[in-house]
Amino acid sequence: MSRHSSGEQSRREWFSEAIGRTRFVVLIAVVAVLLVSFSLFLQGTILALQTIYQTWRDLLVAGGDTQTGSLSVQFLEVVSTMLKAVVFYIIGVGLYSLFIKPLNLTSALGVESLSDLEQKVVSVVVVILGVTFLEHFIRWEKPLETLYFAGAFALAGGALVFFQRVHRGQGGDLQQPEAKLRARRELFEHDTEQREIREEEVQHAALATESKLTGNVDAQEGSG
Repeated sequence: MSRHSSGEQSRREWFSEAIGRTRFVVLIAVVAVLLVSFSLFLQGTILALQTIYQTWRDLLVAGGDTQTGSLSVQFLEVVSTMLKAVVFYIIGVGLYSLFIKPLNLTSALGVESLSDLEQKVVSVVVVILGVTFLEHFIRWEKPLETLYFAGAFALAGGALVFFQRVHRGQGGDLQQPEAKLRARRELFEHDTEQREIREEEVQHAALATESKLTGNVDAQEGSG
């Protein structure tokens, strides 16, 4: 019986380890998303250089007669492209930190769980919506369409903000002010990429979780 039990337990451990190893399939998504991010960063850089070149060329040739509105839209397109690149970058490094190895970068950004990752992405998406609406507002080519777009933006932005408020305080318990500051110091001062999760942080997270469940503290306390 003991040999049979030990063999069955060994098979279960092997199967559990094999299932756990499947987390590395996330690397496919990480690489794909980061490639999209780098591509957008490159496109934004090229667009910025072209806009700057055209601006100064028109300024010197036209003797100061430039279209300010059109120029503002072009620069806002650069900002919008960079923000989209940031969204994909946060998703890529966030997935890597959550499934492969924890990083000081994600801890410094406050991404300790999938819920935190959602919150960060939603925040940047709201900013992108605002920048996109500002582009339409500056163009002001079709006022009625701009009004429709403003209504759609209000609905989409309002839904995203409501989502953030509903899920506020449901992120990672390890997202503590001292842990974030330590991660930033290790990352920016000592060039340490991989994050070390210390025992005191685990104990602090356990106490914070227990306090939230018992209702002794607010959901935001201890999260930074």
